[in-house]
Amino acid sequence: MTTLSTRDRRVLWHPYTQEKTAPPPLGVKGGKGVWLELEDGRKILDGISSWWVNIHGHTNPFLNEALIQQAEKLEHVMFAGFTHEPAVELAEKLVGILPAGLDRVFYSDNGSTAVEVAMKMAYQYWQNLGENRSTFVALAHAYHGDTFGAMSASDSSAFTKPFRSLLFDVLRADPPTVPDDGLSQQFFCDTGLEAVLERNHRNIAAVIIEPMLQGAGGMQIWHSSYLEHVRELCDKYNILLIADEVLTGFGRTGKMFACEWADISPDIICLSKALTAGYLPLGVTAATNAVYFAFLSNDRAKTFFHGHSYTANPLACAVASASLDLFEREHCLGRVATINAKINHYLLPLLKLERVEDVRIIGGVGAVELKTQNDGYLSDIGPYLYKEFLSRDLLLRPLGNVIYFMPPYVITDAEMDWALGHIADVVTGLC
Repeated sequence: MTTLSTRDRRVLWHPYTQEKTAPPPLGVKGGKGVWLELEDGRKILDGISSWWVNIHGHTNPFLNEALIQQAEKLEHVMFAGFTHEPAVELAEKLVGILPAGLDRVFYSDNGSTAVEVAMKMAYQYWQNLGENRSTFVALAHAYHGDTFGAMSASDSSAFTKPFRSLLFDVLRADPPTVPDDGLSQQFFCDTGLEAVLERNHRNIAAVIIEPMLQGAGGMQIWHSSYLEHVRELCDKYNILLIADEVLTGFGRTGKMFACEWADISPDIICLSKALTAGYLPLGVTAATNAVYFAFLSNDRAKTFFHGHSYTANPLACAVASASLDLFEREHCLGRVATINAKINHYLLPLLKLERVEDVRIIGGVGAVELKTQNDGYLSDIGPYLYKEFLSRDLLLRPLGNVIYFMPPYVITDAEMDWALGHIADVVTGLC
């Protein structure tokens, strides 16, 4: 019988994959909890929540039922001039749990687009107020997505290099300095952000940040005091603050939203990934009423001109709403604290190894940075590590020389012991 992998090779093109040199894709037959079942019968533990989206495990019965019930009522309707229960209910729930003041929800269909929406929103906000502010500020190591505005906000990397001539310029500042002990939550050094804002604030539309945890840029972790500092600077210079919580939202850092570490509210927040627990594409860009009101006018040219055919898809909204219910019912933040304790237990001792540059941990995310001759996403060690972990039935996808573990919250203690034990074994074997 012809395998899925063979059929795939004839017709498909995969993301972030050099098709000439990559091993054949693994055919997945099904999934349950943290495990994926391959067509050859193997089971592998999903240690990265299938690119950070799956928080409640694969084929969760509660979410399955929510999807079935909604499919029997309404699968889709255009969202211009219409509304429906799942979209309203999800927005009401989000407004109830988001940082204070984020009272308007705009739907899109993925994280990169949620960022794109936020940047367009911020840019047109100032236009509608009669100010021509066309500049954005972002941090080094930032990654905000693969659409053109999001790539422009992202730092230069393998992801953006082929498109550099098509991107618009963004002012950039270094992220905060981290103390050697990696523990202080009150230490930071402003490495240039205030100087950038002071010199250019009259032309800056917004500062965009990944609060507390920069993901694809290498799992870099900040301190909460710096997040508070960024909010204070944006207030001081009258600049909008965009929080890209596409990765960090819904418990990943140990708080429902990473902005809660500093108890600050951005003017605009971007959400996706775990929003639907991996079931369906959905993005959210939520804004303050101050931003929303700048678009209310008798002049139709001040309309926010952005939309998608699948905006506020009822199936996606229904599953996202059910995911929030499940999050509360299953006390997921408490589960993240347990995951955090396990990660600390297994990964912190690796700091003593000569080959280990750093160990970074926040919430349910643990990262081990290795010392290599060529760092970054294209580091030669990345493909080796990917294959080595797969040979042990563990799905990890290192960011070059950075191994990270970010499991679904339903992972058991025994499953964590098994997975983290393999990570420790592999890293130790490199030394």
